[in-house]
Amino acid sequence: MANPPGKKAGPAGDEDTCQDREIDYDRLDALTRRLHLAVTAGELHGSLCGFLAGGGKAGGDSVLAQLQLEPEAEAEADAAAPGDQALLAELVRACIAALADPELGFEPLLPADDRPLAERAEAMVEWCRGFLGGFGLTGAASHAQLSDEAREMLRDLGAIAGSSFDYGEANEDEDALIEVHEFMRVGAMLLYAECADPVPPASGTIH
Repeated sequence: MANPPGKKAGPAGDEDTCQDREIDYDRLDALTRRLHLAVTAGELHGSLCGFLAGGGKAGGDSVLAQLQLEPEAEAEADAAAPGDQALLAELVRACIAALADPELGFEPLLPADDRPLAERAEAMVEWCRGFLGGFGLTGAASHAQLSDEAREMLRDLGAIAGSSFDYGEANEDEDALIEVHEFMRVGAMLLYAECADPVPPASGTIH
């Protein structure tokens, strides 16, 4: 479900740039803790994806302000660190490229598959919560023309964001998470195609 794990994160600081290695959940989680953000890595990624899917234009230096996720006052010095700014800028670029990928390769950023099921399920809830918040920040003008399918996607993402999971047989639970993950993935791409990208994907379909 999650992206394949990247290299392990090293010490925070100017060396922590996205040119060095892939952005993964743990790396983004470390950033949220360094900046004292009141969101998880999944919620940050979901918020950015929702903002972009709704037609928002995110800038690397101002993305946290645009998402209304600015660090606490005591973290402002850390927020200005070049390594953290580079990571945020690369995150924006990576999200735009993935959402617009004609090969439909977009993936919500979630904990690795070897993490406990409950942790991964909670991260899905947080990602959907962030996505809806980011999408809502872009305003209602472009959303008025949403298709019935896109409106239904938003409602269902809202249902996931407000849900709690009951756990039973392990294989069935894994299958359920895979289904939810695929819905999130397709829903984000559909909403991006309708609100943010006026050109249909060159190949494939998101239906």
